Amino acid sequence: MTPLQLIELLVLAALWGGSFLFMRIAAPEFGPIWLIEFRVLLAGLTLLPIVMRQGLLGELKSHLRPLMVVGLLNSAIPFSLLAFTSLSLPVGMTAILNGTVPFFGVAVAFVWLQEKLTLSRVTGLVVGFLGVVTLVGLRETALTAEVWWAIAAGLGAALLYAIAAPYIRLTLCGVPSLVIATGSQLSAALFLLPLLPFTQPAQAPTAIAYGAVVGLAILSTSVAYILYFRLIQAIGSTRALTVAYLIPLFAMAWGALLLQERITLSMVVGCGLILTGTAIANGVVRASLARSRP
Repeated sequence: MTPLQLIELLVLAALWGGSFLFMRIAAPEFGPIWLIEFRVLLAGLTLLPIVMRQGLLGELKSHLRPLMVVGLLNSAIPFSLLAFTSLSLPVGMTAILNGTVPFFGVAVAFVWLQEKLTLSRVTGLVVGFLGVVTLVGLRETALTAEVWWAIAAGLGAALLYAIAAPYIRLTLCGVPSLVIATGSQLSAALFLLPLLPFTQPAQAPTAIAYGAVVGLAILSTSVAYILYFRLIQAIGSTRALTVAYLIPLFAMAWGALLLQERITLSMVVGCGLILTGTAIANGVVRASLARSRP
């Protein structure tokens, strides 16, 4: 990986970590549904001209049905769940819960794809689960019903991401990533549209909240996707996916710097255990050790 590619990876982690900051700012004013409707619609409309310019509109139309399923499972529902989580939990904790996606991915692959559960995968799952327990159990504030619902929503979003990943691999193999991103975002906007009349904001959002929505849609979705696709082409999907291990760190930093949120012991220990468990379960630790041997 060249220095420029490493910088791009860090920028991508910062952008995706920033999504949790933007949701924390905007969700209380817009509400989860309106916020995510703006996010996916603006992101899809931003990416659509690029799809058209690259002559990929036919690909989008021919794969419309699976793209709509991806839009529901990978955007509309999990984005809304994470926005709901952002109403009650700090930026860093929401990002850590989202960081359990690869952790759930191992379990989904075992149940759905009948992939073998090796000792390293079982160990990773146990360590990751202990991380979630630590994250919840060492909280310095009371675990109210509202907090429990927020935690459940965050983990539910991670589970849906884990389910969507193999579906994409099975049904959209060979379809350009830009087409998947654009089609899924626009499909998500259609799914959320009927809910808008029932979830209107209580009062007009502030300019800061609107700015957070634009940042969420353009920076943390459209620009981030383009950068992610560029990295996949340059360094491969396996290395590009290491961004998942950096996102919670950036999210905690954004929350502390811009919202003065405290980085608690539960967040540090829980994040460490979850990321370690995820790395073990997905073979990252074993691969790193193998490369380090003479």
